[in-house]
Amino acid sequence: MTIATNSPLVEQRADPFVYKHTDGFYYFTGSVPTYDRIELRRAKTLAGLQTAETFDVWFKHDAGPMSRHVWAPEIHYLDGKWYIYFAASQEDDIWALRPYVLECQGQDPLNDEWLELGMMQAADGDNKSFIDFSLDATIFENQGKRYFCWAEKTGGQFAASNLYLAEMESPIKLKTTQFMLTTPDYDWERVDFWVNEGPAVLKHDGKIFITFSASATGACYCMGYMEADENSDLLDRNSWKKTRQPVLGTDYDKKIYGPGHNSFTVAEDDVTPLCIYHARDYEEAVGDPAVVPKTDTRPLEEIKKDPLYDPNRHARVLEVKFDADGKPLFELY
Repeated sequence: MTIATNSPLVEQRADPFVYKHTDGFYYFTGSVPTYDRIELRRAKTLAGLQTAETFDVWFKHDAGPMSRHVWAPEIHYLDGKWYIYFAASQEDDIWALRPYVLECQGQDPLNDEWLELGMMQAADGDNKSFIDFSLDATIFENQGKRYFCWAEKTGGQFAASNLYLAEMESPIKLKTTQFMLTTPDYDWERVDFWVNEGPAVLKHDGKIFITFSASATGACYCMGYMEADENSDLLDRNSWKKTRQPVLGTDYDKKIYGPGHNSFTVAEDDVTPLCIYHARDYEEAVGDPAVVPKTDTRPLEEIKKDPLYDPNRHARVLEVKFDADGKPLFELY
C-alpha cells in the first residue's frame, strides 16, 4: 500500500497521536496551535480524521499549574479506562513543563467527563523524575510490564533534553526510578539545541523500537531510534542500541521540512504499521501573532521569529517498511 506523505492528514496539528481502539475507530489528538486546550476527534478511517468533528475535552487553567503551553497530548486506554497524558507549564513560569494526567469518567472519551488526576508521580524514593522541564510522555507494554517514557532536561531551559524510561505502578505513578534511555550524542541531535524528545514505540519481529526526535524544531528536526530485544531488560543500558544517523529528516525535493514527533498506528487492515508525524511544507518558520497568548507581550518582530508559534506543522502519514534485518524504514514517497 502506498500512502502520499506530501498531503497533510490533519492540518495545523503538531505532535500527532493516533490510537486505533478495539471499537474500530481511530482516535486523534495533537498540539493545537494556541496550546490552550486538548482536542479529540475520531473516525472509522484515517482519511476520515481530516473532516471528523472535533471535541474540546479540556481547557487550560487561567493561572497556576496547567495554565500555559499545553503540549503533545496522547490518549491511551489502560485497565478499562481512557487516559490522556500531556505536558503543561504555567503563566508565571512558561518553561516549567511537567507531565499531567486526565482520566475519563466514562467509555466515550469525546463526550464523557474528564477528571484531572494531577501531575504524574515519581516512584517512591525517586527524587530526580519530573523535577524540571518534562514533556512528551508515551506508554507501552512488554512482557506483562507497562512502561512510561518521557523527555526531561535538568539545569534550566538550555540544558540537554534526554529520554528516560521507567516501569509503571499505576496509570498515575511510576514503579521504578528513572533510567536514562538516550542523551544527544551525535551532531544531528545537537543542532541549535541538544534534544532527544517525542518518543514513540514500534514493535516488530521480537524487537522494540523507540523512535525519538532530535535538535531544534525547524528544518533540522529529525528522527532516530533506539532498538532492544523484547526479552531483554529494558531498564538496562546494554539492552539498547541507537541509530548512528537519523532515519527521517528534511527532504527539500518533496518539501517536507523538520519531520518528527511521531506516533505509530496500523492501517485499516490492522496489520500495516503507519508512522504519523508532523512536518512543515516550507523551511523558514514564521511565528503567527494570531496564535500567541495575550499574556505574551514580546515585540511583534520577536514573535515572528519564534518557531513555536508557526501553526503549520501538519500531521502526515508514512507507511513503515522493514529491511532484510527487520529494521524499520521511514521512506518518503
